[in-house]
Amino acid sequence: MDGRPAYAHRVAYELTRGPIPDGLVIDHLCRRRHCVNPDHLEPVTHRINIRRGVSPAARRAHQTHCGCGHVFDDANTYIAPNGTRHCRRCAAGRARTRRRRGVSRASA
Repeated sequence: MDGRPAYAHRVAYELTRGPIPDGLVIDHLCRRRHCVNPDHLEPVTHRINIRRGVSPAARRAHQTHCGCGHVFDDANTYIAPNGTRHCRRCAAGRARTRRRRGVSRASA
């Protein structure tokens, strides 16, 4: 487009529906990345696009419990500065184990 390379699905969307709104990306509703059918394309935020997918990030976002089976709820979930969720019960258990073994957090 305009002498520059462009993704076919974005070109198809813009030719049939108009410009893609700022801050949004095109989501393939059919989940086929090579599809250029404008009826299968929808502008959404990057976050929604990731959550709708099947990537490891999408699977983690859909988790309701930690690996040990503790529920991710407001009381039991710590959100780290990088946005990842951590189970408070599991973290407390790891801290107890470290204290029993006499291992400081810095050397663990």
